Amino acid sequence: MTAFADYLAAIRKNLAHGDATEQTHRPALKQLLEASLAGVVATNEPKRILCGAPYFNITRKKVPIGHVETKDVDANLDEMERGKGPNGEQFTRYSILRNWILTDYLEFRWFVGGEKRLTARIGEIDAKGKLKPLSDGEEKLAQLLTAFIKQKALTVGTAKELAERMAGMTRIIRDLIVNTFEHEKEQGWLHNWLAAFRETLIPDLDEAQFADMFAQTLAYGLFAARVHTPPKKEFSREMAAYNLPKTNPFLRKLFSEIAGVDMPETIDWAVDDIVELLKHADMFEILKDFGKGKGKEDPVVHFYETFLASYDPKMREVRGVYYTPEPVVSYIVRSIDQLLKTRFNRPKGLADEDTLILDPATGTATFLYFVVNQIYEKFAKQKGAWDSYVDKHLLNRIFGFELLMAPYAIAHMKLGMQLANLGYKFSGEQRLGIYLTNTLEEAAKKSEQLFASWIADEANAASAIKRDLPIMVVLGNPPYSGYSANKGEWISRLIDDYRFVDDKPLAERKVWLQDVRDRRGDHRGWRLAHQMTEDTESPGAPQKLRELLLQEHA
Repeated sequence: MTAFADYLAAIRKNLAHGDATEQTHRPALKQLLEASLAGVVATNEPKRILCGAPYFNITRKKVPIGHVETKDVDANLDEMERGKGPNGEQFTRYSILRNWILTDYLEFRWFVGGEKRLTARIGEIDAKGKLKPLSDGEEKLAQLLTAFIKQKALTVGTAKELAERMAGMTRIIRDLIVNTFEHEKEQGWLHNWLAAFRETLIPDLDEAQFADMFAQTLAYGLFAARVHTPPKKEFSREMAAYNLPKTNPFLRKLFSEIAGVDMPETIDWAVDDIVELLKHADMFEILKDFGKGKGKEDPVVHFYETFLASYDPKMREVRGVYYTPEPVVSYIVRSIDQLLKTRFNRPKGLADEDTLILDPATGTATFLYFVVNQIYEKFAKQKGAWDSYVDKHLLNRIFGFELLMAPYAIAHMKLGMQLANLGYKFSGEQRLGIYLTNTLEEAAKKSEQLFASWIADEANAASAIKRDLPIMVVLGNPPYSGYSANKGEWISRLIDDYRFVDDKPLAERKVWLQDVRDRRGDHRGWRLAHQMTEDTESPGAPQKLRELLLQEHA
């Protein structure tokens, strides 16, 4: 008998018992896949299944090829494919996978990057519940499986496309982590990481927020490592930590720990899928305009906004993540430079060696990027002094705080590549002053967390800046959220001093961080400001402001 005939016989035997379930047929399918596809291993791991992963992970010589998701015989695959029914959400989540098969054991549907390529039906269940093979079933299934095994990894050539595909894969990792928490013991691998982050960085971090941070760390750590991998060197998960820039020691150390051999099997397959995607990304095309200041065409902006809009649009709204037009950033930075010279007795402006600068909501570091450019202009005729200036008088006085992992990683890449393009070469253990921290949390006492002590190093450094350094310039664009989700006890106490006078609410339409919408309800003013800032062509924006911004852009 052939492997196909053996498979049909096993399915027929299972159905004859009358109590077969979806799980009953998996051994037969595993045998069929491995017999039909030379050198292939079809891994069916119960721990992965519990956490929401596809039932079979298909590899050859440990290289990931694709996945197979099974449903019970004669399940409604059409309904699932439309995103409906009990399995609709699962199909939507898996649709981002680059190469996978959906089957009810009798019908096989092959998908590549969300597009259905082939369908093969091998049999029908008659009125008596018996399996009747179709005459062309074996041939069609063989064609489908051959195409599946030979499918090359998708080549991605634009920043927007890569951001969208990475967002979908990162969302899968996030959901897998959330589910893994439910099945892991309290002292398990993920629980230990959560405890370390809570103690040192973000005290009110819950499991869902941690899963989000963890997933973004994996995705953007891999992306950053891919950016810094030399063109002729092989890119892999194992080598990723070595390829991360030393300018970001926190991400480098974090990634070397979490992406290693101890990574739970429940998520490692999805991380390997991102590795395969990045392996086949045209990084030259994706990065050719990286950091060159082309407004919304800048891939940095595409990665931040496109990724977050696809990955979790609700988070974008809750965290107030919206794009700040570069003409506005340029105007603010140049205005600060001028004010320092004319009002604060700092003739060098932003280039003054004793002026400490902080962007407390740095995002992808667009404001700090323009600060560096503004300072660099002063060295146009003395570029030989630039290296010494950056080493002694720049890196130690520009700082940024960021709460979300994706923009945090991008900010490091953006400023690191900017300085490299301006001719500066980092040496030794120099780092950029961008820190992963909650700006609205009180500067904590020095942490002595022993588990992953370098997390404490990041927290301690950020706390020292908050607590000890004489910051003179605070610039940036605070999150566009009239009612912030970031409202810890410390910042809430501080903001109360500004919300009420004699126990009566202020006459302000909006107070950032916590407004009084529940008492006033009128937000037309801040909504208009938001719209004007996000889009200078907004029909609701005053003509004069629109003209000024367009003038500035020109």
